Amino acid sequence: MLLLYIINKIIKGKLMADFNNVSIDRSANIFYDGNVSSRNIEFEDGTRKTLGIMLPGIYEFNTIHKEVMEINSGEIEYRLQAEEWVKLSAPNSFEVPANSRFKLKVISLMDYCCSFIKE
Repeated sequence: MLLLYIINKIIKGKLMADFNNVSIDRSANIFYDGNVSSRNIEFEDGTRKTLGIMLPGIYEFNTIHKEVMEINSGEIEYRLQAEEWVKLSAPNSFEVPANSRFKLKVISLMDYCCSFIKE
């Protein structure tokens, strides 16, 4: 059901309205028994983003590169390593340092765009 939601939004152009000349992976990234789903987007210059959906729940992720998480819809709390929980509602964003770990409490369905920043 999540994949259908993402595909429907991509087809209607809502998620890609600002993205031109990109490649989209056909296969979804699926985590936490399908509660987290995303698609990889690669730009001509090699930069990468993921567009996805998270159902309510608590999740933990690791980073390799710095990440910018843009929340398009939904409400969450996030916690970076050794920091307190921070509550955010869409539209909003937060940054995650490279080579770290962060936790998310998704309170309501979250539509997001994650940008990977190589420094």
